[in-house]
Amino acid sequence: MRWTIKPKPSDDKVKQLAEALKVEEFVATLLVQRGIETYEEARQFFRPTLGDLHNPYLMKDMDKAVERIEKAIENDENILVFGDYDVDGTTAVSLVSSYLKTYYPNVATYIPDRYDEGYGISFKGIDFADDNGFTLIIALDCGIKSIDHVAYAKDRNIDFIICDHHRPGEFLPDAIAVLDPKRADCTYPYDELCGCGIGFKLIQALGENRNQTIEDLTSYLDLVATAIAADIVPMTGENRVLAYFGLQVINSDPRPGFKALIHQIKKQTLDITDVVFIIAPRINAAGRIKHGNHAVELLTEFDFEQAQQFASEIEAYNSERKDLDKQITKEALLQIIDNSEIEGFTTVVFQQDWHKGVIGIVASRLIETYYRPTLVFTKSGDKYAASARSVKGFDVYNALESCSEHLEQFGGHMYAAGMTLLEENYQTFKDAFEKVVQETIHPEMLIPEISIDAEINFSDITPKLTRILKQFEPFGPQNMTPIFISKNVKDTGYAQRLGAEEEHLKLFVRQDTSEGMSAIGFGLGNKMEITTHQKPFEAVYCIDENEWNGKTTVQLRLKDLK
Repeated sequence: MRWTIKPKPSDDKVKQLAEALKVEEFVATLLVQRGIETYEEARQFFRPTLGDLHNPYLMKDMDKAVERIEKAIENDENILVFGDYDVDGTTAVSLVSSYLKTYYPNVATYIPDRYDEGYGISFKGIDFADDNGFTLIIALDCGIKSIDHVAYAKDRNIDFIICDHHRPGEFLPDAIAVLDPKRADCTYPYDELCGCGIGFKLIQALGENRNQTIEDLTSYLDLVATAIAADIVPMTGENRVLAYFGLQVINSDPRPGFKALIHQIKKQTLDITDVVFIIAPRINAAGRIKHGNHAVELLTEFDFEQAQQFASEIEAYNSERKDLDKQITKEALLQIIDNSEIEGFTTVVFQQDWHKGVIGIVASRLIETYYRPTLVFTKSGDKYAASARSVKGFDVYNALESCSEHLEQFGGHMYAAGMTLLEENYQTFKDAFEKVVQETIHPEMLIPEISIDAEINFSDITPKLTRILKQFEPFGPQNMTPIFISKNVKDTGYAQRLGAEEEHLKLFVRQDTSEGMSAIGFGLGNKMEITTHQKPFEAVYCIDENEWNGKTTVQLRLKDLK
């Protein structure tokens, strides 16, 4: 790990903000580091309101989208709500379809089969629409590059409305409306919404026609918050507002599907981390192991007993997903060692029988061991399909674009992407990808970085600071959990390794004359030697609260020790 301390913002900005908010300069520093420099920006950060959301009609083509949907309702047309099979896609489909069904019955949903159809809009899906008399398809979390598919649908008198958040290509599909804030000609004030977030803006615009206020739509925000958390979009601007109120819905009045999932995991209050690591993988497991339809069924079911049945099936898919993930990761790691591919700038592995549903997770696991841009390939029909994951600061989407002549199809984001290629192009592509990464990546990016907000002493960790830091939630990209460094730390002699393989580290630490504090380091069991015999060390950590037997105490969540 390389430790980097964030640059200290200008003293003037920090002092002005500290005075305006009546907080310590140390807290003001954390805010300025997050781009919050004025009293009003701080108000929006700490006290978000639904009034902070932008007018949905500021989004290019929103008026056309609403007009076409209203025309479909007026003419008694059949509407098909189409979305990808991941969390963002299935939550978006659940949101838009369940909203439309509150006042119009001729609405159905379609999630492509991951194995048979692959990612995004499919010809098979359009044929299904054609065979069943659908004349309007609303595509969510996909479609921005589906020029041929939209043209194919048009030939069959089927219109498209595309709601996507991925980067467009050179040309846009010939759809009735293309809602995507990343369009070059779209001046919408916030362009980091996820697919479900775009879906929410669509129902917000539709709601205005029915004299509905934003408060009438808050029950849908449990879906939006889950998509924001799972898709790892920046936790800023509208995403922060939507996630903030969505978490409130999840914890106070969630839809039966969420209630059934939460009931199974037996946790009282969920934060954004729980949504990322507990809720999202279960929703994802349906599309990974069986079919994304199962997730939509769960999220649109209004009978709690039926939702519990769906949730237990999804729990079984999730267990199967975990077993596959473990097994394939093990095989991939052995392949890297056997093929002596440890020295390159990339990790690219292939095995034809690997389960397509978990190769993205496996790519993330490989990065934990070999910190490099990673592609995991498997056989999909007569082609090779892969999931890509990247390291901090490196744009894997751009790298794939540079090698696109070897690919059949690709799409995604800076840190995660998917692609297909022909078998005969695999080695050529692999070599080209290694070359592009080697020429464009900064060597430092190949060493995992811990970005530290500030150096503090244990004496600074007061109940007041802990309360203020809790108000920084929900955390996510561009508003990560604050990380601190403290020096001259000593363990008081209670250090122990925990876990089946002694992979975790538990300490009781103090600094100078401060009171001792409990500290836990997941995956840091191999650092125990640093803490023995009361030798001083430096610790990098987050400040956590630990609840035990009804008592809440401050606990340090260790990130690294030196």
